[in-house]
Amino acid sequence: MTGILLISQIVLVVIITIAVLLQKSSSIGLGAYSGSNESVFGAKGPGSFLAKMTFFFGFLFVVNTVTLGYFYAQESTASVVDSVVETTDVAAPAAPKATAPAESNTSK
Repeated sequence: MTGILLISQIVLVVIITIAVLLQKSSSIGLGAYSGSNESVFGAKGPGSFLAKMTFFFGFLFVVNTVTLGYFYAQESTASVVDSVVETTDVAAPAAPKATAPAESNTSK
């Protein structure tokens, strides 16, 4: 599920970036290249259409981000080690008994 959401997150980022770059700004910018689109989107031009589209995809982006955060938080509560632990009946070897050191009676 997180894979699908992550792919849709990347697609939403690309769509939002394109929608923002197509909007007219106070300076000429990239909005000058979309001048021919004004007749396609109506008398007001692409401004209101692109603004609504940007808001819609921005809202989807936020919802997708919150959903991804929720799913990743649910996955982080489980540990990988919990599924790897195996039960064994093998006993640990006994430690050797300590012996007192022998005194040497060597004389010179």
